[in-house]
Amino acid sequence: MSQRDHAHMRQRLAQKTAQIILESGMRDFHAAKQKAAQQLGATDTKSLPNNAEIELALSEYQRLFRATSQPEHLSHLREIAVEAMQFLQRFNPRLVGSVLNGTADEHSVIRIHLFADTVESVGFYLQDNKIPNKLSERRLKTGAEQYQLYSVYEFMVDDAQVELTIFLPKQKQVPLSPVDGKPMQRASITDVELLLNSAE
Repeated sequence: MSQRDHAHMRQRLAQKTAQIILESGMRDFHAAKQKAAQQLGATDTKSLPNNAEIELALSEYQRLFRATSQPEHLSHLREIAVEAMQFLQRFNPRLVGSVLNGTADEHSVIRIHLFADTVESVGFYLQDNKIPNKLSERRLKTGAEQYQLYSVYEFMVDDAQVELTIFLPKQKQVPLSPVDGKPMQRASITDVELLLNSAE
């Protein structure tokens, strides 16, 4: 396969992966990529797009096929994020992920990073405010071959799932984005409010 054919197949795979992600709600880029390669009969791994290319294809797909519904849903999720962040203000909340970068859809989770002295302090705060929640763990990449486990609280607000990842004082390093491998972008309440206002 020529260089040009590789580039063309790579683009087709990125578009097909974006379609699979948005239509199925699948959030695992790697699994969606494999499924797309299978559907298009692309056995050459050199043609597989990277996560940044898939993210770009997601934005393009949403712009073309969900020009009205996606921006509305994104604003809805950002409004819920602001409410949740105001409620959690004592833990210095920061929004991350697809709700921040603008590729969120109806399957997306609102992901917020919190900073607390103990994991339990967040749990007690949710409990005191009668918010049913579930505690689990998430593994995030912090370096080339380094991962750390973080405690995560999940709860629902209306129809949206909110996921709170707890960072303890010793966990100062910003995790790396699964999309581009760079430190995750984090946004304060003010930043998210500005995004909401600019979309109006």
